[in-house]
Amino acid sequence: MGKRARRRWRVVVTAGPTREPLDAVRFLSNASTGRMGIEVAREARARGADVTLVLGPTSERPPEGVALVRVETCREMLTAARAAARSADLVVFAAAPADWRPAVRARGKLKKDGSGRPRTLTLVENPDVAATLGRRKRGRVHVGFALEVARPFFFARRKLRKKRFDAIVLNGPANVGGGGGDVWWIRPDAAPAALPSGDKRTTAVAITSHAFALLDASHPRPARR
Repeated sequence: MGKRARRRWRVVVTAGPTREPLDAVRFLSNASTGRMGIEVAREARARGADVTLVLGPTSERPPEGVALVRVETCREMLTAARAAARSADLVVFAAAPADWRPAVRARGKLKKDGSGRPRTLTLVENPDVAATLGRRKRGRVHVGFALEVARPFFFARRKLRKKRFDAIVLNGPANVGGGGGDVWWIRPDAAPAALPSGDKRTTAVAITSHAFALLDASHPRPARR
C-alpha cells in the first residue's frame, strides 16, 4: 500500500491598499498597487499551494487558480484575513491598509462653502491587521512587510518583534509602485539578506522561496497533487 499523500500548503496573502470613505465619492488611500502581494500569491500557487488572496482595490489582475476575496476598507480586510487564516499554514501580509479612517463618513458629497476657511477632518486609528492576527498565530508562519526611510533596519526589526512576524521584508520608498529599490529579508536571529529587486515578479519569487523554507523548517513538507 502506497504512502498517503500529504496536503498542500495553505497560504493567505493580503495585497493592495484600502479605501476609507470620507463621503459618498471621496476616500483616503495610498499609492500601493497590490502588485507584490499578487505576485507572491501567483508564485505560491505555481508551487502547488492552496492560496487565498485578500485584495484591496486595484486595477492589477489577480492570478488564476487562487481563492479571491475583494475588500475595500481596512476593517473588511481584517475580517477577511482573519477568516482565511484560521486554516492557513502561512500568511503573507503584503497589503498596505490605511492606518487611519475618517471618524465620520459624511452623507452625500461634501461641498465647499466658499469661505476659504480650513476644514477640520477628524481621523481615528484603524485596527492593525497583522498585529491582530499575530496575537493568535496558532503555529502559522507570518511574513510581514515594512517600508522605512530613516533607520530602516532598526524600525523593521522593531516591527518584526511587535507584530510577531517570523520574517519581514524591508523596502524603501523606491519600491512603491514600480519597484527597483533595495529589498531585504530579515529574520529575528540572522543578518539581513539582500533580495533581488529588479522587478516585483523576481522579488516575489525570492520572498516565496524564503517563506516556503520557513514552512519546511517548522512543518513536514506536503506533497504536490
